[in-house]
Amino acid sequence: LMIMNISDNLKHIIQQIFRGGVLIDFIKKSINLDNFSPSDYSNNMRFQNDGNSVFNYEFVMSLPEKDYAKYLSISYFTKTDKKLNLKNPRTIDEKIQWLKLYDNNPVKTKLTDKVLVRDWIQEKIGKEYLKNILWTGTNFDDIPLDELPNSFVIKTNHGCKWHFIIKNKQEFIENTRLFDIVKTATSNWMNQSFFGWSDFETQYKDIKPQILIEELYRETDDSTPTEFEIWCFNGQPKIFQEIKPQDNNTRKVSTYDEFFDCINLAFHKGSIIENHKYSEHLLKAVALSKILSKDFTLVRIDWMLFKDKLYFEEMTFTPFSGFISCTNDYDKWQLRMGDMLNLKGKQNDRKK
Repeated sequence: LMIMNISDNLKHIIQQIFRGGVLIDFIKKSINLDNFSPSDYSNNMRFQNDGNSVFNYEFVMSLPEKDYAKYLSISYFTKTDKKLNLKNPRTIDEKIQWLKLYDNNPVKTKLTDKVLVRDWIQEKIGKEYLKNILWTGTNFDDIPLDELPNSFVIKTNHGCKWHFIIKNKQEFIENTRLFDIVKTATSNWMNQSFFGWSDFETQYKDIKPQILIEELYRETDDSTPTEFEIWCFNGQPKIFQEIKPQDNNTRKVSTYDEFFDCINLAFHKGSIIENHKYSEHLLKAVALSKILSKDFTLVRIDWMLFKDKLYFEEMTFTPFSGFISCTNDYDKWQLRMGDMLNLKGKQNDRKK
């Protein structure tokens, strides 16, 4: 059993619980799993406070698809202390878990790919909303550093937060320790599927990995552009956020409902909720998101505002992997957002 970031005393207690089978019995009763053995749970688990999968990467990647629901239920219970209701999901978290298992398709995989999505965006709303990509490839050693500007972003196309911001190219090249860290991490990402770390976000599973070098959009070294996150339910934008990152790792957030009324809602710790009138840029982001979300059950579409120009960031089909932390009135927003998302059509299609 691999346990990290846990006190020695708590580690000992957990190990004793596993040896006694108390937790195993409780889990079996709580989530009604058949053919379940203690080794399924303990031998392949990882205890880390990183928000990633409960299970080891290699174990997840080895699972047949028919077992995804079983182990997702275990993971959900481990993280939330609640039984996952896949037959009649009500909260937004439960419904996202359902979508992870039963609403994946090749189109979602394509649009999750940070390279392939660009052609689709250009076709739907125009290439003027695309950020500038300076290079793509599959080998870190092939990156043409001599041809790149002083600042840029190194990222992969098939993960979440798999990127490095390079603010000074020469310092990056000369700092051999930092250079080796970036090269090693990027090369490791190229040999992994983000699916294995993501608590069964199946849209990541079949993306062919690529490295991309993207232009860095910053007015100063320490500034971060304003972001817009548009939550679309059954093809309709319903929740909109304007986010202004701050220097001290906090963010000023203004959140609006579908009528553009301010609501007391944020999804990140350290968020400072503001209630100010929406901007024209947010109106445009919502209108564009409605076009892009037309054919999808749930998608959050992210935008960046740089020098008064909107840029498309990404489409997220399973936000927070279905473990959403509403900073205010958690239970209320879990149900309210769950009510916004209608799965009946998808559930009926699956029964046919």
